[in-house]
Formats: sequence, structure tokens, C-alpha cells
Amino acid sequence: MTQPLFPPAIFLYGPTASGKTGAAVEVALKFPVEIISVDSALVFKDMNIGTAKPDAEKLAKAPHHLIDMIDPTNAYSAATFRSDALRVMADITERGKIPLLVGGTMLYFKALEAGLSGLPEAKPEVRARLDARAALIGWPAMHQKLALVDPKTAARLQPNDAQRIQRALEVFEITGESMSTLFTKQSNEALPYKILKIALVPSDRKVLHERIALRFEQMLAAGFLGEVKALFEKYPSLTTDSTAMRCVGYRQALEHLNGEYDVDELRDRGIFATRQLAKRQLTWLRGMNGINELDCLNPDLNVAILQLVQQFIKG
Repeated sequence: MTQPLFPPAIFLYGPTASGKTGAAVEVALKFPVEIISVDSALVFKDMNIGTAKPDAEKLAKAPHHLIDMIDPTNAYSAATFRSDALRVMADITERGKIPLLVGGTMLYFKALEAGLSGLPEAKPEVRARLDARAALIGWPAMHQKLALVDPKTAARLQPNDAQRIQRALEVFEITGESMSTLFTKQSNEALPYKILKIALVPSDRKVLHERIALRFEQMLAAGFLGEVKALFEKYPSLTTDSTAMRCVGYRQALEHLNGEYDVDELRDRGIFATRQLAKRQLTWLRGMNGINELDCLNPDLNVAILQLVQQFIKG
């Protein structure tokens, strides 16, 4: 029986500071593609510096879908992303172009390609109970409790990753099953596209760490603290618990503005948090199959990406 011919799509993954945006723009300038952002931070309006959102010049050259979509007071989920991305991909394909999905929010990529796992909605009373317990024993101890009921999820989380530890424990408490078990039961809704997967992975993680440090310092110099102040002035209902404030760097900036530590410690904490994010992203990538890995530190990186894309389109 003849197999269905799926239209092409390109996934470009990588940790923060790996050069994804610049590479994507280069591809968009040379091939009939349209960029779709796969980034849980770029969906928020007025959060530009701290999220390393593409600047006006890049967006003029290569417009991005799924950025600047919602106010920072709102929430955005993997399920919402999947729905939005499928709609935009279909529209791009219908116009005879190729969707190029670029970003570092690996859960969004997973949700798009493999379907959703049917995780339960959050329950405030369960979260409040978990928060109260964490206040007594600390999140590292909560991480140990998670390891007892869901070792797979615990293994990919840092002991202080309060948001994700809380969610994994909440899922277990609500359903009686681990998050990792529910993921294996997920609805394998096949994505109706032939996908080229490209991952930008550093050959030397120390160099990536240096890039991360430099970029965070550049963000501070560009007015990151002023951006955070402006957010709270423009959006009075924004709080430290808002989803947007969980984006790397924003919570640390807010704690500094509240007088909890000086700017030097802010810099250290922000860089550390960003490096931890990159570590989680690389852990996700190691578990993915069918990926073309490229060294993001290679000076000829964009040439290698363009070659892969050209071969894919011709094929």
C-alpha cells in the first residue's frame, strides 16, 4: 500500500545561547520557510531583553510566529502551544512554504511531535499542601520524595527546581501514577509531517557557559532591570508567582529589586540559573532519536545547517 506523502517541516533545537535564532534567520533568508518560535518565554509581551527575543532587525528579515502573544499575567501551556503550532504549520504548508520550528522549550517539541499525555489540571489545594510541606523541609527533600515515586522524572530535575518538582508530585498525588508513566501512555497522535531534526550541541560545554555569562551581562547592560520594573508598573496584577516570572533571570532580577541581594549576586545567580537551564535542555536532547547533531561552536555552523536543509528539501 502506498505510504502517505507528508509535507516537510524542520525542527531546530538547542540549549540557550547556542545560536538558534541567528541560524534560523539564515535559513529563512535562503529557503522558503517560515519560523515558528518554540519558546515558553517568547510568548509573553514586553519581555524582550531577559528572554533574548529576536530584535526588530531580525524580525524584519524573518518574521516569527508565536511570539508576543499574551500578557505576562496570563499562562500558556504545552497543550495550547500544540494547538497553536499545528494551526500555524497547516497555514504555512497551505501557502507552499515549510514550517521551521526553532527553540529550546523541549516539552513543547515533545507535545507537538508525540501528542499530549493527558496530565491532570492543576489543583490549588494540592499545590498549597505541597508548598507548605516544602516550606518545612525544603525543595531538595521534596525532590528526594519525588525520587521514591517517580525516579525517572526526579533524575532529570535539579533538587531546587521547585516548579517542576511540585508539578510532578502534584500529578502523582492527583492520579496515583507517576508523570513518567503517564508520558509513556500518551496519545501517540502522529504529526503529519516529514521532519528534519537538527540539534545544536556544544563540543565544549565550558565555552557555552562562557557565552551564557556574556549574554547575561549584556542583558544587564541593555536594561534588563528596567524591563522588569516596567513590567510590574504596566501589569499591576503581575506577581512573583506568575508563570512569566518563572522565566530564567526574571525571578532573580525581581529578588534583587526587592533588596534581597546586590547586583553582583544577581549576576551570579542569573548566570547559574541559565546554565542549569542549558543542562536540562541538553539532557532532553540526549534522549531524542533521529536528530542531526551539529556543533554549535563550529564557526561554519550556519553552512552545515544550510547544507542539511538543502538536502532535505531536494530529497
